[in-house]
Amino acid sequence: MKSTQRPNRKSAAARREAEASPPESAGASTSTTWTFLSNHAHVLICLQTDPAQRVREVAQRVGITERAVQKILSELEAAGYLTRHRDGRRNTYEIHARRPLRHPIESHRSVGDLIDAILK
Repeated sequence: MKSTQRPNRKSAAARREAEASPPESAGASTSTTWTFLSNHAHVLICLQTDPAQRVREVAQRVGITERAVQKILSELEAAGYLTRHRDGRRNTYEIHARRPLRHPIESHRSVGDLIDAILK
């Protein structure tokens, strides 16, 4: 009869290392697994600092893919939070700072208020 269990292919050193590091729920640092601001906010903040920034640069700063930045830019534009202007072969972005934030808890504040709070 054949055994259906696969042998454990982790080396003894790898197993010891995994056992030595505490799980995230045990208080390990999770600074890269979540943040207080969304990627949409991060993209807006990047564009506020440099409206002519390339998608590649924004992606690197935010820590997401170029495709994710493109999707966020399209969503922000469709919702009226920014306007894309063609400048030769590049785009520049105009943020509409007076637009209210979307969630009911913060809708009494504007995008500009959020950006100012972070950048000042």
